[in-house]
Amino acid sequence: MPKKLTEKERLFCSYYAQGGDARGCAARAGFSLTPQRSAARLLAKSEIRTEIMRLESERKNSSAVERGLHRLAFGSVADALRLLLCEETMSAEEIEKLDFFNVSEIKRPKGGGLEIKFFDRLKALEKLEKLGSGEEKPQSSFIQALSEGARLISREDEDE
Repeated sequence: MPKKLTEKERLFCSYYAQGGDARGCAARAGFSLTPQRSAARLLAKSEIRTEIMRLESERKNSSAVERGLHRLAFGSVADALRLLLCEETMSAEEIEKLDFFNVSEIKRPKGGGLEIKFFDRLKALEKLEKLGSGEEKPQSSFIQALSEGARLISREDEDE
């Protein structure tokens, strides 16, 4: 009989199935002392892997746009804050391991320091709500843009 997962283990599975890095998912789930080791230990458990596979198969039914919006709305900004508050320069390898999905812009102003802008979580939530209610289809605006572009190109050809 499979062992029941703890709340922290279920959170880890949920975060990991969303496409996060194992260390970050472990930290967000509450394994804060040694998240890298905790992640490796968790991924070694068959119950954890089974739950992750189940959650991933559920998420495959949703569109990439919906998954991206969900990640913008609920994703962690901890790595961006780690970069902002870091007192010493981080190596390229350390920066490469950080998750900046929710970051829209990073600037270093002339006066020094670091400026980080994040995507708007409320707008992402509004879009998710519209997708969930069927008001908006993720492909519709893209298809409309393609159609409009094709119409403009054909009009330019007629003018020549």
